[in-house]
Amino acid sequence: MPNHVAPTPSEHVDTVVVGSGFGGSVTAYRLAEAGLSVVLLERGRAYPPGSFARTPAELGRAFWDPAAGLHGLFDVRSFRRFDSVVASGLGGGSLVYANVLLRKDEHWFVDEQPLPGGGFESWPVSRADLDPHYDAVERMLSATPYPLERPPYTRTPKTHAMREAADMLGLDFQLPPLAVSFAPEPGADPEPGLPINEPAYGNLHGTARRTCRLCGECNLGCNEGAKNSLDHTYLSAARHHGADLRSHHEARAIRPLPRSGYAVDYVRYDPNSTGRGVGHSGPPTVQTIGCDRLVLAAGTYGTSTLLLRSRRHLPGLSPALGTRFSPNGDLLAILVRAGRGGRPRPLEPSRGPVITAAIRLPDELDGPGERGRGGYLEDGGYPAFVDWLSEGAHLPQQLSRGMRFALGRILANATRAPDTNLSRAVSELVGQGLLSSTSVPLLGMGRDIPDGMLRLRDGRLDVDWSTATSAAYFDRLRATMRQVADVLEARYVDNPLWYRKRVVSVHPVGGAPMAHRAEDGVCDAYGEVHGHPGLYVADGAAIPGPVGTNPSLTIAALADRMCTRLLENRSATRARRSVNLPPTATTYRATTFLTFTERMRGSYDPGARDPHAAGTPGGDAGAVRKRISARLTVTIDDVDSFLDEPGHQARVDGWIDSPGLGGRRPILHGSCRIFSPDDAAEGRALTYRLHFTDAEDRPHTLTGRKELTGETPLSLWPETTILPFQLLDGHVRSQEEPRATVVGAGRLHIPVTDFLHQLTTFRTTGPRGATALDRFGRFFLGRLWHFYAPRARWPGRRRK
Repeated sequence: MPNHVAPTPSEHVDTVVVGSGFGGSVTAYRLAEAGLSVVLLERGRAYPPGSFARTPAELGRAFWDPAAGLHGLFDVRSFRRFDSVVASGLGGGSLVYANVLLRKDEHWFVDEQPLPGGGFESWPVSRADLDPHYDAVERMLSATPYPLERPPYTRTPKTHAMREAADMLGLDFQLPPLAVSFAPEPGADPEPGLPINEPAYGNLHGTARRTCRLCGECNLGCNEGAKNSLDHTYLSAARHHGADLRSHHEARAIRPLPRSGYAVDYVRYDPNSTGRGVGHSGPPTVQTIGCDRLVLAAGTYGTSTLLLRSRRHLPGLSPALGTRFSPNGDLLAILVRAGRGGRPRPLEPSRGPVITAAIRLPDELDGPGERGRGGYLEDGGYPAFVDWLSEGAHLPQQLSRGMRFALGRILANATRAPDTNLSRAVSELVGQGLLSSTSVPLLGMGRDIPDGMLRLRDGRLDVDWSTATSAAYFDRLRATMRQVADVLEARYVDNPLWYRKRVVSVHPVGGAPMAHRAEDGVCDAYGEVHGHPGLYVADGAAIPGPVGTNPSLTIAALADRMCTRLLENRSATRARRSVNLPPTATTYRATTFLTFTERMRGSYDPGARDPHAAGTPGGDAGAVRKRISARLTVTIDDVDSFLDEPGHQARVDGWIDSPGLGGRRPILHGSCRIFSPDDAAEGRALTYRLHFTDAEDRPHTLTGRKELTGETPLSLWPETTILPFQLLDGHVRSQEEPRATVVGAGRLHIPVTDFLHQLTTFRTTGPRGATALDRFGRFFLGRLWHFYAPRARWPGRRRK
């Protein structure tokens, strides 16, 4: 990194987003749409349709190494025990990924699953938490399965072969949702090569796009514009709403400002130079921008490097930084010379999008009878010119055909009456292309062991990960690939790198994993870095373990969820447009977080109004009781402020689970007021207000209050562990409650075993954690002692 760092930013915005991949693009759009000033820094350049490399000369420069004068699309890394390829460009990995938008399997959101080398893999979010955000991303990217049943798409032999193999092996087959435009607009009939009708927000490139023409060039960048990559979708919408998208800008370091907010030091590249930044002589010029909130979305390698490089500026950063790395179980193999009944079977990998089909390998988490860690197999594809390369690489047959052609010409000329029609001879020379047409790559990914470690060595990123601890997973994946090969009467060929037990990862995740506690992860379940308010991680670095399938959709959904929470709380932060920093500065105060988790279960009566009467013989006539349970994580973002302010309000995350409400539903916005004088005299109450939606997306509010009468010490247990509640129609604020429609009432309670577990869930993050926990304990237990401790009662004296 250059030695000179600008000490004070002259530019300040609401939000800086570093990186334009799935996390950064979603964030830029959501925040710009909400009216915040957003600057997005992307190191690579924009790639309009038609600008992706295709010739050898173009491909030779399509790589990323600014020091060597290369500002291209592909960033190729080689670590000690594996290799990796990621992207550099406006749109990040979406420019070169294979379009697959699969959701992480519900059962694969593990909670404290032991790892072979010690520790646990834990996901602080669930499928229910992400489903609404999966929906939003799929809509924005126009996700649609490959239209296999409609001509001309029916003639995609590799897709039919994958379905046949899955059926023969008894495995689940699906046509995964793809971010590809097969039709000119949603609802229209698919047809190759038609002009695409742009959405209302337009397209930042200003270049016409056409529907997929089945050329297999997705991984090189789509020159037709048929791929609904992030530049055509989220980034175009973000710019429409005012986001400032700055390509050729690479972030080099981050640091907190003396007052709240962060500074980002970055360099600007001139892609026409020989590798230097703007100003060709000497080191690149470092510039600085300040922001109220900073979102790191530079990819697993980029974000982890920024945090590692800036660690000394971020005191209290989690010791988990650099941990939980995983290549997402990536493995490449090739099926060669497929057949059917002894005859060649065409698979035509160069026809269609790169990936059209997926076979699911079950996991031990799926239920009884399953063993091992699961994953997915997907068909691969490549551009048609690769067919020529593969045929040319098969030298013995090429030589044999060439020798026959030459010998035939010599004999014909020797007869002095040669056959002038050479069509047959030339056809035999070219051959039937059986090697390329009957072969197909197989792409595997799944739940390997996330035990890799990222570090800086001599200023460069180093990753310590190997296939050793994941050997059982890779053996199972390869065995399934061989079974697919057997069904298709093909020869299975490992990637040559596998002979050294190396893989090529295109889906690296981890390094700044999310977790409920700072001891276990760098950021919380919403991507905010523990102990550093306003600093977020919104890319693959935050993933705490393998997704198991293509991770792009999950990264985007997590970013969308992060933005929902950030925007809900934005009123606490002053929004401001680009301004100069004031000359004075205030002291930055690090805050201490405290969290704990409650598990409750109970029932409610639809149509009932009185929680105390619900479910009793004297309750509302005709009511049918419904089961309900909840898992609530209560977070106090600043313990000192919580204790000093009379409202004593904390936020609540988690879920509500009830068959009558559509199953497990995430809490979109929740609050808990602990002994607030606004709720009862002397603050004798614990009040909850939880906003969620049912399975039909209808908004509801669960509002409840634990009344602490303090009548006798024996009433302590039921009054603190039973929550009478009402279900209200709509997302209702406290002042609106008297006019709200009550749709049900019931009670939740904490069983003894769950209460004992709750006592183990108290965690603090930030400085003075032990002191903060002690202060909170004195506050909470002191109030209970005040309410319930036995006292002498004088005649005529009423206890307050």
